[in-house]
This record gives sequence, C-alpha cells and structure tokens, in this order.
Amino acid sequence: MRRLVLGSRNKKKLGELLELLGDLAVDLTDLTPYPAAPEVDETADTFEGNARLKATQLAPVLDEWVLGEDSGLCVPALGGAPGVYSARYSGVHGDDAANNAKLLDALKGKTGDDRAAYYVSAVVLANPAGEVIATANGRCWGVIGTEARGTGGFGYDPLFTVPEYHATFGELSSAVKHALSHRGRAVAKLRPTIRKALGV
Repeated sequence: MRRLVLGSRNKKKLGELLELLGDLAVDLTDLTPYPAAPEVDETADTFEGNARLKATQLAPVLDEWVLGEDSGLCVPALGGAPGVYSARYSGVHGDDAANNAKLLDALKGKTGDDRAAYYVSAVVLANPAGEVIATANGRCWGVIGTEARGTGGFGYDPLFTVPEYHATFGELSSAVKHALSHRGRAVAKLRPTIRKALGV
C-alpha cells in the first residue's frame, strides 16, 4: 500500500484527514513514525505558502509522498486576523483555549457583520523528490459566537457558527462538518490527483 504522509504532528488534523481520505487504499500517517523529520518554519504569509513549505521540505527528507496542509481563521473586521497565525494567536502554539479567549476579547462589543469570519485550508501534494504535484484551497464562511459551544473539532470550532445550521463546528457531527468545512472542500478538490498520483 502506498504511503501518504501528512506534514504535521497535529493528531486532530490527522484524524480529520483520515475521515476524509480513509476510503482510499493509502497508508495515511502523520510525522509520528519519523522522529527525525525536521521542524518546518511556517514563514510564508499565506496558507498555501506554508503548506508548500511543509510538503516540499519534508518529502525529499522522508522520501515519501507528503500532503502539506495549512489552515486558519480569518476575521475581516480584525484585518484578517488571526490568519496564518491562527494556531499561535495567543502566543503559545496550539493553545486552543487561549486563542479562543483572545479572539473573543478582540471582538468584544462587535455585532452583526463585524463578527463574520471564514476558515481557509490549503493543501499541497508533493512527490518524494519534493516537487509540487497539485494544490487546492477550500473556504467556509460563518460567524464568531459570543461563547464556546460544543466539544467537537478543534481550534476555533466551538466559536465558529454556521448560520444555516444554527450550530458551531464544535456542535455539528463530523460528517456534516466535513461536507461544509474548508478542509473538506480543499481535500475533495485534491482527491482525484491523489488517486492518480499514488495509483489508488
């Protein structure tokens, strides 16, 4: 079975990608089996740029197909913040509670359209030589609630409300979330290329 490595050590992100690609005959793993894999500095100013860095830097080192993914939340009323700094918005990488608290504080007193937000996901597929084979982007619009609701998902999901469902990503089932989400949409666009490139 061909292996596809997710260029991340984020277990929750891996879990979502396993649900999105689990029907393919691919051995999908994160970087856990590769303790020597280098840490990729996410220095780009776009999600796709960071996804490219992950895919192209890791693939030749691991000698594997690599799926680089970068995603985050953008709030137009905050000038697009947290943006590419979503995971470290509070200053500590991956501290969801602190990131959510900072976002709520930044939006204090704002109502209506000023609480509009969108998630972005960029995925990049690189071959073992580190060459980019394909890229795809997905976007999902919502509204930032005034308090966290639900325990599903991760990141800003308990605050990200999907108006049509009157529920946050933290409250929706994974199946519904995947159908609507930025990551689900980006991966859906890339699926045909993954199948063709890896022969699955």
